[in-house]
Amino acid sequence: MNNIAYKKRAQRIRRKLKTVNKNRFRLSVFRSSRNISAQIIDDRNNKTLVAASSVKEKTTGKNKKSDMSIYVAGLLAKKALEKKITQVYFDRGKCKYHGRIKIFADTLRKKGLNF
Repeated sequence: MNNIAYKKRAQRIRRKLKTVNKNRFRLSVFRSSRNISAQIIDDRNNKTLVAASSVKEKTTGKNKKSDMSIYVAGLLAKKALEKKITQVYFDRGKCKYHGRIKIFADTLRKKGLNF
């Protein structure tokens, strides 16, 4: 699949989510082959409220990618709850809801975020 198809899929998913969820913040997830990052975005003001990444955070001792997903999800949930953000909608972008993305989402639900 080429890059244009990925962008179209991400835009289609984001457009559908924005029409349904107007009073929530967007939780956007990006997954690369080695790392995972996520951010909570306020689409009305176009500002990033909370962000966490396996690149910037110290993930020493976390060799498995699934362990990194759990670690980053815990950090993001902790930062979001400090800013009193509990209601978000999950924007998975071009990725399928499978594997590390699913582990990430399940960990966020366990830590207290609702989506």
